[in-house]
Amino acid sequence: MNVPKEINTYCPRCKTHTVHAVSLYKEGRRRALAKGERHHKRERKGYGGQKYPMLKRKAKTTKKQALKLRCKQCGYTRQKKGIRLRRMTIQ
Repeated sequence: MNVPKEINTYCPRCKTHTVHAVSLYKEGRRRALAKGERHHKRERKGYGGQKYPMLKRKAKTTKKQALKLRCKQCGYTRQKKGIRLRRMTIQ
């Protein structure tokens, strides 16, 4: 699906419709020292195997792609709900 680089949409901070720069949401690097990450590492340690069942086959063929909208006036960034599709390109 092709998405324009700029979209005119509502900005909650400006409280009006303004031009927004569009980009794809990208996950950040996972923190190794986060509590959940440490807990998961401890659960996997030693004998007893994997805490969660290992996924043998992939169930889904697509990912949900979320859009990041950044207001050109005030710089406020918000995300648009992800939609399931194979490929999204920003033009």
